[in-house]
Amino acid sequence: MERWPDPVTGEVGGPRGVPRRAAGLALVTLFALVGIFGVGLVVAAFTRPAPRPPQPVAEAAPTRYAPAPEAGGPSASAVPVAPVGLDRSDPTRVRIPRIGVDADIMSLGVNADGSMEVPSLKQADRAGWYRFGPSPGEIGSSVVVGHVDSKELGPAVFFKLGALRPGDTIQVSRKDGKVVTFTVDGVKAFPKASFPTDLVYATTPNATLRLVTCGGAFDKKKGTYLDNVVVFASVR
Repeated sequence: MERWPDPVTGEVGGPRGVPRRAAGLALVTLFALVGIFGVGLVVAAFTRPAPRPPQPVAEAAPTRYAPAPEAGGPSASAVPVAPVGLDRSDPTRVRIPRIGVDADIMSLGVNADGSMEVPSLKQADRAGWYRFGPSPGEIGSSVVVGHVDSKELGPAVFFKLGALRPGDTIQVSRKDGKVVTFTVDGVKAFPKASFPTDLVYATTPNATLRLVTCGGAFDKKKGTYLDNVVVFASVR
């Protein structure tokens, strides 16, 4: 098992740090005041391309961040059943029918300074999976990030992420040939100054997926969006 890199202090152009894994747990310290994304994962210049990406609505806010026990499940006195997940396998493609996403997934690690890698703006049409976390379908929170837009391409891979609603489906293909279907539990925008790191990377009882991009108002002076949009999804 690879060690999760130590967090580092960064500037507005990039994340403060990335998660560490301790005893198999995915509790992390990742985000600085600018959240997971800085200028590099938002736009390529200090002007925002139109149109504005859709934002989550109140009705889409998740009522829970980890899958709840099934109704009518075993009683407290029953022998607990271990969660079942897939073996590890790198994701290769993500499909989100509701918003027309059908994109390759690249593997992301860390930069020399310990900060999290992000897809280049030349690859803004691709998503990126943080490979030091669980792979989609494994037990735990698998995190996939993507650009919202760029000066060169305009709307990027996760431009419409905020339009997702509970019940929508997300399909992730893996190198082992399996396709994992996740159901959206909720979508919410968080100010980058208060990104819910513990919720995004928390240990979960079964396979969960978090999709993350930028959103909210655009600060032209800083060349960055002020929020992060997070989609919480799980295998049902």
